[in-house]
Amino acid sequence: MAEGLRERKKRQTRQYISDVATGLFLERGFEAVTVAEIAEAANVSVNTVYNYFPAKEDLFFDRSAGVADRLARWVRGRDVGESAARAVLRELRSEVEAVSPRVGLMAGYDRFMRVIQEAPALRSRLWSLQQETHDILEATLREETGAAADDPLPDLMAGQICWVHQAVFVTIGREMTAGRKPAEVSREVLVLMDDIEDLLSEKVLNYAVRGGA
Repeated sequence: MAEGLRERKKRQTRQYISDVATGLFLERGFEAVTVAEIAEAANVSVNTVYNYFPAKEDLFFDRSAGVADRLARWVRGRDVGESAARAVLRELRSEVEAVSPRVGLMAGYDRFMRVIQEAPALRSRLWSLQQETHDILEATLREETGAAADDPLPDLMAGQICWVHQAVFVTIGREMTAGRKPAEVSREVLVLMDDIEDLLSEKVLNYAVRGGA
C-alpha cells in the first residue's frame, strides 16, 4: 500500500525531530539537552516530541530501530544447510567487510559512543536493548527448532550468538573512539571474527541448521 500524505508528513516530522535532537546531543551531551530545547530547535511543541518519542532516550536511539530483532531476522533468513550462528557470522562479516555504518564503521561514530559513555541513562537503555535482542533471538530459535518451553538450549545458544555480536560491536566502538580509521578497524575486526569462530564449539556452530524444502 502506498504511503499517504498524512503518514509521509508524520514520518518526516518524526525524522526531523530525531535529527535535531541527535545534533544537539552530539554537540552538548545527552544530559545537558532538555526535551524543551529539542522542541524549540525543531519548532514543535514539547507534547509533539513526546507523541513521537515517549522517552528522551528514544530520541537518541531512534536510529537503532530494527536493531533488537536484527539477529533474529538473520537467523530466519539463513540459507538451507546453514546454522543460526553461521548465518549471523556471515551477515556480520558482510557488514564489516563493506565498512558499513550499520556496524559503526563511519566517521563520527566516536562522538556517538562518547555521548553514551557519559550518560548513565543511555548506558542503561543500551543494556536493555541488548537484553531485548537476546530475548527475541531466543524466541526465534525456539520457534525455528520446535524446542519445548523447558528446553534450555535456545536460551544458551542465543547467549552465545549475542556474545559474538556484542564482541564485534564493543571492539568497533573501542577502536573508533580511539580515533582509528574505519577501513583499518574493518580489517582487524575481520581477523577477530575468525578468532571468535574458532572459540565457538561445534554444538553452537551446528545448532538450528536449516533443512531443505
